[in-house]
Amino acid sequence: MSQYLVLIYEDEAQYANATPEVFQEVMDAHNKFGADNKDALVGGQALQPTTTATVLRADGKGGHIVTDGPYAETKEALGGYYLIEAADLDAALAIAKQVPAKFGCVEVRPIMTFS
Repeated sequence: MSQYLVLIYEDEAQYANATPEVFQEVMDAHNKFGADNKDALVGGQALQPTTTATVLRADGKGGHIVTDGPYAETKEALGGYYLIEAADLDAALAIAKQVPAKFGCVEVRPIMTFS
């Protein structure tokens, strides 16, 4: 089995303006995804909004430049992830197609293994 990270990118503004019913619909969809794919799920979490992000960049002198805010300004921001195990990329994609992303998309990335 290989591991894959399923990154969830969505428009944060849609959640900021969502009704409690829409938010509950999304939560129910994630709960269903978790129940339906419990054997493949290794982990996963939602992330705080990009306004809480802090970026560290090496300054080339052994230190870091620290800035508040996200690394990049985009319409769809990384909002959460699932770590899954699947036999191959096709199986990982079949699982990822079930991930709720009402206001965006998901990206599937294989975990690199070092031996």
